[in-house]
Amino acid sequence: MNRHRTTPTPPPEELLRLLGRLTGRVMEGIKLQQARVALAVELQRHMLPPELPGLPGLQTAARYVPAQTGLDIGGDWYDGFALPDGSLAFAIGDVQGHDVEAAAFMGQVRTGLRAVAGATTDPGEVLGRANNLLLSMSSDLMATCTFLRFDPASGELADSRAGHVPAVWGTADGAEILHDAGGLPLGVLPDEQYPVTHRRLAHRGAFVLITDGVVEGPTFPLEQGLARVAELVGARYHADAEHLASEVIAVADLTGHRDDAAVLVLRHDGGPYT
Repeated sequence: MNRHRTTPTPPPEELLRLLGRLTGRVMEGIKLQQARVALAVELQRHMLPPELPGLPGLQTAARYVPAQTGLDIGGDWYDGFALPDGSLAFAIGDVQGHDVEAAAFMGQVRTGLRAVAGATTDPGEVLGRANNLLLSMSSDLMATCTFLRFDPASGELADSRAGHVPAVWGTADGAEILHDAGGLPLGVLPDEQYPVTHRRLAHRGAFVLITDGVVEGPTFPLEQGLARVAELVGARYHADAEHLASEVIAVADLTGHRDDAAVLVLRHDGGPYT
């Protein structure tokens, strides 16, 4: 006769105690993650400027939306502030990573750019010095960024890119995706060079900066998302800056994005800007 050994089944009371312990551990993990997300959201919220500078003939507006999952808190950000020489600086960027560390590093990038811009207003030099400053902090993170300087006296917009998504410029002649030359993201290599592109905002139009969460997702390749934004900006370049920013950020819903997303709009009338 063959006898089969069987593992004794624990009594129901012991199974319930085991289930309770496992459930408790799961709940502790969920609460910890929720606390980390809440902290990152608050960090990010306090890092974004409460308002953006503007001028006669220049409207500015921005939008930010968090990741759709509610867990992957990223480091997308935007900024705008006056420079000592009377010009205006604007920036938009995206920090690698989706956690509290990324949100904190985003704050360091934003603060570093503001500090450097007090010493030089050339966008390429600002990015170069900020890059070396971030590397001196010995962080493993990096950030893409576009930095702009607008001179109201000349109507010139100078911009420089550090591995960031191209901007879109819409005028009566249509919209253009601006694949300007740029350098590596901030925090990768020391002494990186960042070329500067100069444009005069002599006619009515809209200069739109975005992060990749707006134009790239599971259902949209980057090129398709950029084309959609260009189509929208080309048709709505004359719209109010706030309305245009809301319409552009809505493109993120089409992509099925899981990342956070940010938009910065400079709506210009062609001058004069003083």
